[in-house]
This record gives sequence, C-alpha cells and structure tokens, in this order.
Amino acid sequence: MNAEFNDNMTPCLKLEGVQVAFGSLKANDDVSLVVRAGERRAIIGPNGAGKTTLFNAITGDYPPTKGRIWFYQQEITSLPPYRRARLGISRTYQITNLLAALSVTENLQLAIRGSRKRKFSLFGSSGLSAQEKDIIDTSLAACGLSHRAGEVVKMLSYGEQRQLEIAMALATSPRLLLLDEPAAGLTAAERKRIASLISELPRSLTLVMIEHDMELALGLADYVTCLAAGKVLVEDLPAQIGENQLVQEVYLGGALNA
Repeated sequence: MNAEFNDNMTPCLKLEGVQVAFGSLKANDDVSLVVRAGERRAIIGPNGAGKTTLFNAITGDYPPTKGRIWFYQQEITSLPPYRRARLGISRTYQITNLLAALSVTENLQLAIRGSRKRKFSLFGSSGLSAQEKDIIDTSLAACGLSHRAGEVVKMLSYGEQRQLEIAMALATSPRLLLLDEPAAGLTAAERKRIASLISELPRSLTLVMIEHDMELALGLADYVTCLAAGKVLVEDLPAQIGENQLVQEVYLGGALNA
C-alpha cells in the first residue's frame, strides 16, 4: 500500500528542532521531520526512545522546550491541546482510555461532543442528533463494530476495545490521526484485523503510527522514522529500514530479519 511522495506535496505536519526536556533529561532532542498530507508514517524505536513523548509534543500535552511545530502551515507550537484537536489532530493511547460502564455508542457520542466548542453546555439534548448518528454509524462501520453499537464496553474483547478507540478518534473528524501502538497486547488474529482496518482508512486522513510490531508497521507505512535516545536515527522507505544495519543494532539487537 506504499505511496510515492515528493517534496512538492503539501506538508500536513512539520517538526523543526523539537526538544522536550524534563529537567536535564531530553526525552526528545532536536527532532525534525515532515509528514506529507495523506501519508502513512511509522515511528519506531526501542523503549525509551521518545516516541510517545513526541506524540505528546504534537498534541500539546508536553509542549516543546525548544523547536517549532506546524500543522498545515499553521504554527501550533504554543497552542493548547484543545485548540490542536479542533484543528483536526486526534490520537489514541497505548492503554485503552474508554468508559467501560457505558455503551459503544455512548462512548462515541462523548467523543464527538468533547471535540466541540459547546461541550459543557447545559442546554444541549442528551439524545443523538441526526448528524451524530451519521458520524457514529460511519465510524463504527469503518472499524468493523456496527454490530456492537449497543453493547456495554466492558463486554467487548480487548481487540474490539482497541477498534473502538480508533472509531472514537475518527468520530472527531480528524485530518491527522496519531495511533500509539494500536496492536499492543493483541492476538495474531486481532493484529491482522487492526492492520486491515488501518489500511482501509481514506487517504484524505494523514496517519502517524507508533508500533513495535515490525511486520505491521513496515507493511502499513509509506515512510519510516526510527528514533533512538530521543533523536532521529534514520528515516527511509520500509524496505530499506528492514535492511538498515543501524536499525537492526539499535532497535532490535540485529534480529530484525531473524
């Protein structure tokens, strides 16, 4: 599914010299990258490489100590998370972040309303509007969960909960979707289902994904960035990343092709 990208294509996301420091610890250090509109970018690297911290810098949860970030040519370096979300940046997390006692539909409804300016209004209806129903139906269909719409979340399998998280992110109508280890903790069958779900997302949506499952990451990505010790180690096409000696030594101890 790899696509060709060139320097003239519109950047969706641009990072320039981004540093995120916690005291003397630099979790990200001078990270620069450009993700083109419609691209599928995989972020790989060993534990502690700074991958999730980089996502937090993009979403505004951990604003950069240094450097600058642009989203579709608008600088967002100093914007709070809610402003970035309204511009069209959405994400999932390593650990499921769902309301287990509510239904699938109710979780999606809260995701939609939480992304809107009037989310704290006391005068809105608690029922689903026609627009919300359409968004929910579309998001559930995209994630293969239409048949589970009325189920309480705690009754879903772990794999289905991961699918629901992606559906909730899609329900906010993002232009950039950040997926933080979407296949973590899944069985082989569940990983295959998630990979199929991601591969079928429309190219109008730009995707950046952190993933330790190398087969999944390299199979879905157009381009790969490998981080090590908070810095960009190498960027390349998936086929070249799979053969890169530095990646094998730093990320997998030489076992990438074993």
